Amino acid sequence: MSSGTVFVSAGEPSGDQHAGAMIAALRRAVPDVAVEGVGGPQLAAAGVRLLARIEDLTVMGFVEVVRKVPAHWRLLRRIERRLRDGDVRLVVLVDYPGFHLRVAAAAHRAGVPVMYYIAPQLWAWGERRVRQMAQTVTRLAVILPFEERFFTERGVATTFVGHPLMDRPALAARPQLKRELGLDPGRPVLGLFPGSRSQEVTRLWPAFRAAAEAVRRQRPEVQVLVAATDGGVYPDAGGVAVVRGRPRECFGAADAALCKSGTTTLEAAVADTPLVVAYRMHQLSYLLARRLVRVPWIGLVNLVAGRQVAPEFIQGAATPDALARAVLPLLDPGSAERRAQLEGLSDVRRRLGEPGAAERAAQVARALLAA
Repeated sequence: MSSGTVFVSAGEPSGDQHAGAMIAALRRAVPDVAVEGVGGPQLAAAGVRLLARIEDLTVMGFVEVVRKVPAHWRLLRRIERRLRDGDVRLVVLVDYPGFHLRVAAAAHRAGVPVMYYIAPQLWAWGERRVRQMAQTVTRLAVILPFEERFFTERGVATTFVGHPLMDRPALAARPQLKRELGLDPGRPVLGLFPGSRSQEVTRLWPAFRAAAEAVRRQRPEVQVLVAATDGGVYPDAGGVAVVRGRPRECFGAADAALCKSGTTTLEAAVADTPLVVAYRMHQLSYLLARRLVRVPWIGLVNLVAGRQVAPEFIQGAATPDALARAVLPLLDPGSAERRAQLEGLSDVRRRLGEPGAAERAAQVARALLAA
């Protein structure tokens, strides 16, 4: 008997990566399952037939998202029609709550079980939406350790599967990675990680670049690299090694980093790279976020630790001088700041769980298919 069709949706590049690994694990366990949905290159590589691509959906911020509303509604209507066909046995949604909570409701109306993999950060900004998840999501598979208790206490059936970043193979030693990226292994490296979305890069890159210049004025031996996207534009990058499409290697080569908030901070933790966290957004988006967000930190590395491991600078506080002052001690192998942060990053890695998140998430999906 066929296992039927799984519909999977990942609305942004990081979700595509994690969904691709999970679907690949599911297809190894259930070879005859058909999978289709919305995603990017990682889901396509896992054998998913894509009905739409994430490039048409990905935005960040309350103001920016308005421009994508018509496309979102058209795609939602298309997904609703597909679910009414009757052969979809499971819907798997990955992060991207603004769109996917509506898809979950549509699947619930169609009588299709919903697995939500990588929970929306409702603990930060949308606790009232948890009630909706409790009604529409069959099983939530979370990747942050504090999320299991939060959602379970609010009526959502939840399983902590570990963080998929822990599934990645170990990196080469830092000196070797510096050589691979064309850098001098005997000199310190400052890594700049302004994000993958164009609006993030636009808002963070000038401050990161200027902070790097300030660092080099005090320590001329420091080398600087930026983890660049394939199509990203990084003006006035003179003296900065622009490394495209190799963020893991950039983290592994960097002795310290300036990072945007979010999962990027956990990537630094996994690579054991001390970091400073920064974020800027549209001013109206920021004012709205201040009213909604209910957590003490913006960096996931700090939220997982339950304390401030890495310093944070938000909006107007993310000035080049402030960033430079915060990151300079982290480039010093003997500094108390570096030693303390390395201890904190070790604790974060322990809390993220053992490798095998994709396989454990696939087991959750397989159980729902068999139900």
